[in-house]
Amino acid sequence: MIGLGIWQLDRRGEKEALIARLATNRTLGAMTFPSPPVGDEYLFRRAGLMCLEVAGWSEQAGRDASGTSGWRHLADCRTGAEGMSVKVDMGVSSAPGITPAWKGGPVTGTITHAPDSTPLLASLFGKRPPRNLMLVADTPAAGLSASAPPDPSSVPNNHLAYAVQWFLFAGIAVVIYLLALRRRGRKKD
Repeated sequence: MIGLGIWQLDRRGEKEALIARLATNRTLGAMTFPSPPVGDEYLFRRAGLMCLEVAGWSEQAGRDASGTSGWRHLADCRTGAEGMSVKVDMGVSSAPGITPAWKGGPVTGTITHAPDSTPLLASLFGKRPPRNLMLVADTPAAGLSASAPPDPSSVPNNHLAYAVQWFLFAGIAVVIYLLALRRRGRKKD
């Protein structure tokens, strides 16, 4: 358990470095949206793409830039002849069931993770491929409010809490062991 606590302290440093790299992405110039498969190295980077056609829409709970709760409208954009599709968050409405009239075109925004419906147990025990990325549009579709921009401060770094937890478990195990030895010693007397 002490080893796991030390490992979590090491992971804390790695996560701090990752968060610093992701924060730096916000300061870099805009790029073309990357073709999959890619890892997390492009998160929070400004990018653009050409949505040739909206293949469909989906909705998810979300917040607009002012913090008001609503429904995010995600366009499945076809971006090329090779069939690549990219999710683009085109904005937030106050009510579900709205289908934006936006049919496609150039989009600029910030890269973040696309929504993932992988069940928790499958993600814990199965080999998980890299998560898909999506673009949160700077300019919302007509009739929608701009979505809250992705923020590197939303990336959790709770490894210190995990390390403390493992050290506490180790301390409790030592106390239980000492109590068991003491009890065994009393029985022999």
